[in-house]
Amino acid sequence: MREEGARGGLSVLNPPERWVAIAGVAVLSAIAVAGFAIAIYAAWLFHDMPDAGDLVDYRPPTATRAYAWDGTLIGEFSRERRIFVPYDNIPPQLAQAFLAAEDRNFFQHSGVDAMGLTRAMMRNVLNAARGKRLEGGSTITQQVAKNVLLTSDATVGRKLKEAILARRLEQTLNKEQILELYLNEIWLGYRSYGVGAAAYNYFGKSISDLTLAECAYLAALPKGPDNYHPTRRKANAIARRNWIIGQMADLGWVSRVDAENALKEDLKVQNAPSRAKYRDADFFVEEVRRRGLATLGQRLNEGGYYMRTTLDPEMQTAARVALMHGLEQYDRRHGWRGAWGHVTIAPGWEALAKKKTLPAERRTWQPAVVTESSNTNIRIQVADGGATGALVAEDVAWARAGRGVPVVGDLIFVEPVVGGGYRLKQVPAVNGALVAMEPNSGRVLAMVGGYSFSLSNFNRSTQAMRQPGSAFKPLVYAAALENGYTPGSVVMDSAITLKGAAGADWTPENYNKKYYGALTLRKGLELSRNAMTVRLAQGVGMPKIRDMAIKLGVVRDMEPVLAMALGAGETTPFKLTAAYASFVNGGRKVEPHLIELVQDREGKTIFRADKRDCSRCDAGFNGDESPRIAPGGAQLMDPVTAYQITSMLQGVVQRGTATSASVLGRPVGGKTGTTNEYRSAWFVGFTPQIVAGVFVGFDDNRSLGEGETGTTAAVPIFTEFMMEATKGLPKTEFKAPKSAKFVMVRGIREAFKPGTEPKVAISPAYRPSEGPQPYQQVWPDGKPTGAPAPPAPPKKQDDMSGLY
Repeated sequence: MREEGARGGLSVLNPPERWVAIAGVAVLSAIAVAGFAIAIYAAWLFHDMPDAGDLVDYRPPTATRAYAWDGTLIGEFSRERRIFVPYDNIPPQLAQAFLAAEDRNFFQHSGVDAMGLTRAMMRNVLNAARGKRLEGGSTITQQVAKNVLLTSDATVGRKLKEAILARRLEQTLNKEQILELYLNEIWLGYRSYGVGAAAYNYFGKSISDLTLAECAYLAALPKGPDNYHPTRRKANAIARRNWIIGQMADLGWVSRVDAENALKEDLKVQNAPSRAKYRDADFFVEEVRRRGLATLGQRLNEGGYYMRTTLDPEMQTAARVALMHGLEQYDRRHGWRGAWGHVTIAPGWEALAKKKTLPAERRTWQPAVVTESSNTNIRIQVADGGATGALVAEDVAWARAGRGVPVVGDLIFVEPVVGGGYRLKQVPAVNGALVAMEPNSGRVLAMVGGYSFSLSNFNRSTQAMRQPGSAFKPLVYAAALENGYTPGSVVMDSAITLKGAAGADWTPENYNKKYYGALTLRKGLELSRNAMTVRLAQGVGMPKIRDMAIKLGVVRDMEPVLAMALGAGETTPFKLTAAYASFVNGGRKVEPHLIELVQDREGKTIFRADKRDCSRCDAGFNGDESPRIAPGGAQLMDPVTAYQITSMLQGVVQRGTATSASVLGRPVGGKTGTTNEYRSAWFVGFTPQIVAGVFVGFDDNRSLGEGETGTTAAVPIFTEFMMEATKGLPKTEFKAPKSAKFVMVRGIREAFKPGTEPKVAISPAYRPSEGPQPYQQVWPDGKPTGAPAPPAPPKKQDDMSGLY
């Protein structure tokens, strides 16, 4: 009952009514608070909801694929390894396998499959009781929403977002577009994102070549690639694959006969996914990656570009084989260094032996343990397979002459010999580089930056700054020929002593400590005379030689001191080889490049190395004369100068320090180089079609050893490479400029710039064994030739007396 009172006219409730009122107010307040909380949660949950419309033009990140000049795939660059496949190119059988496994009602639902979700929840009751993995019931559309737009957090909020986004996706994209995104985005293990990469990595096939069983196996992987690993969990993988095949048959997507045949198929995959089948170009590919990043930035790893490189696979293989062989030959000349490990021969020794890293390029080498040893006989057992045998007698003697015969328990590398027995092997401590390019275009045909990329990825062809020694001398002679000298000009080859910056005497000596007196420029370069080259550099002036070196790209800058004329500055094999290309191509600047062309996934060219214009190249053939495109590159020197140097360097092979290269049996030129204390050995050589540079040296720049010159260490590598590289190439002569004038000088046909040629031939031929000989040259103006007066001694000199 209510009671009227004097308390401000307020009514008073009886106690029961009061508690009911309080409870009602509390319930309403709770509902209001809950509603407010839900509103706040919803606002927080959806404030950063992605826009499904962003997927209209979305393409998942795909790998940039690099190809050799002949179309061979040599590498891929990506954060996620993916090959994008348009929906129209996806085989129906492959798409159906994924639908059978993941979302059979995909083409019927509108983003969320209520029936499928109900079935999943019912199965989860049994799964929970059995301790099995719970099923999510997500449709393919929901998975796309999660994979592309959301995180993988297992929260209620994320599942709500996923369902809402799935509905929005269905309103924005058609079913084919959603399925295309799914099949290209999904992680399938084995370094594979999407079905295109998975088909290649698991089976080495294009998706169009997959069998029904292979399609079904790939469709098993979204549930967890590790759960269905093809080798570690093969039984599980086959069971899941077969279940999917059965589902496809139940749905009528494949015939029962095809399904039965697929169920019988074994699951066979590649041992490991590889980026490319061709594996000889690791140094080249890594250099392409670095240069691609510099040009394209991070787009390189996600843009899905087509990249055509300049690599010639046959030449690349020849370069790798020649360099590895040459470094091993050097290493063998300097003796056996001993075992790389020692074990007690007991169960388990094989595991220790296998831990040692082998050069990946030497696939026939094996780790082994010495089981018997004497001065004349060494028996071994290989770690993998347990085969036994004896080292060949020649290698036993080699080991005995080095650090001594291996003892029982020593771990070594061996290589089986056809017919029985094993060769003793060791990884060379020395290293080197070989780079080859086309002299007219600058296309880098081959590049090997070291003995083994698997042991060291430091690229000595582009990253190792070393003194080139006498391999620099052609630049000195080119500067001289550009400044008034000719191939017949005479410079004295005699002892010379100069004052250095600290007042100390500097006496550059010839390698053989002999002096031949007055020599023509040709003979000075052919015989690599140090003293004569210093006198020539005095006459020309070091600033002009420095300018020549900068123009040819050998250095960015260098001190104009006479020691630099003997190769005291530092450069890379890549830069020096490119400089020699200018001699071969008529004096033009070349831009050595590894990347020829880059196109985006629509086929639009976004980079082209060749910047030359060709107005008629796209017009099609109409029977007229083919377009003539002017040679690229600035003219750095007179074409006659370039030809004169080329001709002189041919003499180096014919009569000088690289005569062993004459076995090539074709026009070839080049220059050796050896630095002080035999720290580096060089040879840069060329034919009309190929210029190649070889460098041999230790990474810590220690001496290669007495007598390890460019002639001994580098020329054989060049020769072996060129033997293979020039197979099938015509034996063409070096082309002389039309303006060149030819005169016989000492029995050699020399080229001269117009107006500088002698009026009469000069004879006899020079014979160095007879020492200095009289020389007389007649010039058009009747005056004898002679070098300009030498400048004052330079302020600074380095001791480079051992260069040649």
